[in-house]
Amino acid sequence: MKDILVNNCKMDRLDWVLDVLIAVAAFMFALIQITLSSSPLVFRDSLFRSMMGVISRNPDPSIYILLALTTLPLVVRRRLPWEVFIFTFLVFVTSQGDAPSYSFSAIGPMIALLTLASERTLYETGVAAAIVVILLFWMPPPGENAAIRLAVVVQNLTLFAVAAGVGLALYAFNNYKEESKARAEETQRRIEEESARRVEEERVRIAREIHDITAHSLSAVSIQAAAAERLIDRNPAMAKEAVAQIRLTSKSALEEIRSMISVLRNEDAEAETKPTNGTDRMSDLCEYAREAGLEVTYDDAGYDAAQVPAYVDVALFGIAREAITNTVRHAHAHKLKVRLANTDDTAVLSVEDDGCGMPEGGAASDGLSESSGHGVQGMAERVTVLKGTFSAGNRPQGGFAVRVELPLGKRE
Repeated sequence: MKDILVNNCKMDRLDWVLDVLIAVAAFMFALIQITLSSSPLVFRDSLFRSMMGVISRNPDPSIYILLALTTLPLVVRRRLPWEVFIFTFLVFVTSQGDAPSYSFSAIGPMIALLTLASERTLYETGVAAAIVVILLFWMPPPGENAAIRLAVVVQNLTLFAVAAGVGLALYAFNNYKEESKARAEETQRRIEEESARRVEEERVRIAREIHDITAHSLSAVSIQAAAAERLIDRNPAMAKEAVAQIRLTSKSALEEIRSMISVLRNEDAEAETKPTNGTDRMSDLCEYAREAGLEVTYDDAGYDAAQVPAYVDVALFGIAREAITNTVRHAHAHKLKVRLANTDDTAVLSVEDDGCGMPEGGAASDGLSESSGHGVQGMAERVTVLKGTFSAGNRPQGGFAVRVELPLGKRE
C-alpha cells in the first residue's frame, strides 16, 4: 500500500524547482483562461453567449481558491501521484458549477493524470482513466443546454485522453531507456567476464609453460651437477665441461622465462631485470622517509626472514613501499612507524603515520602513489592473492594505518 501512496522516485533540488514552476504556470494558465472566457472580449455576440451558456461577469473570488486547489498540489505530483490526481480531479468535477460558465480549467488534473501515467504501472493508469470517464459522465457541468453539456463532457474526456496518452508515451520511453541501460550494463559485464576468463586462461597457459621450462631445465642441471660431482676428482676437465653446461642451461632457461613473462608487461614499459627486492631493503625505505623529513621508527626485532617464504617477504616489502610512499607524498605526516614481525605461521606488517588520514567519504584509491600506480586497493588485492588479511583506515588518534597479515604456508 505504501508503494502505491508514495512514489519512491529520486528527486534533486532541480526537480523540485521544476515542479514548483509547473504548478505556478498551470495556475496562471487557469486564471487567464477563466478571465478571458468570462469576459465579453472573447465572445462579443450576446445571443451566442446565451446559447453557449457563457456568462459575462467577473468570477467569484472563491473560484481562484478552487483553481489553486487544482494546480498548486502539482508541486508534489511525482512523489504522491495518486493523491494529487484524486484531489485535483475531485475538486475539478465538483467545482464546475461554481464557475461563471463552462470555463473551469482542467489543466491541473490533466497534468496530474499525465504524471500518474508516466510514473506508475499500466494497470494503475487504466484505473485512473476509468475514474475520469465515470465521474465526468456522472457529474457533468450544470446548465440548461444538454447538447452543450455533452459537448463539454466530450471535450474534457478528449483532453484527459490526450494527457493520459502523453503520460503513457513517457512511461514507454522511460522503460526503453532503463532496458537499454540494463542491456548495456549486461553487455559490459559479459565483456568483462570474457576478458577476465581469457586473462585467466593466458595466465594458466604461461604458468604451465614456465613450469615445463623450469622442470626441464632443473632436471638437466641436476643431471649435469651429479655428473660433475662424480668427475670432479677423476676427470676435472669433464667436470668443468659439465659445470659449463649447467651454466648454459641455466642461462637459456632464464632467458626463456624472461621472454615469457615479458608478454605480461606493458610494451611501453622498460623491462625490469634487477632482482626482486625483499624486506632486507626496508632500511632503504626508512631512509627515503627520513630524507623526506619524517621521524621514522622501524622495528623488525620480531621478524626472521629465514622463516618467511620468499614470495611473502617480497610481498611485504612491496606493500610497505606502497604505504610509505603514500605517507610521504599525501599524508603530510611528521612521524612514521613501521613494524615487521612473524610467528610460526603468520607474517605481520604495520605502517602507521600521524598525518591527515583519508578524507571522510573518500575512496580508498584516492591516495594513489604515482610511483607504482597502486593504492590501497592494489595493496588489498595483493594480500587477497596471498590469502592474507588486510586493513587500512584512519586511526582514532589521527593519521592513517595499514596492517597486513600473510600466512606462511604454501599457496594452493
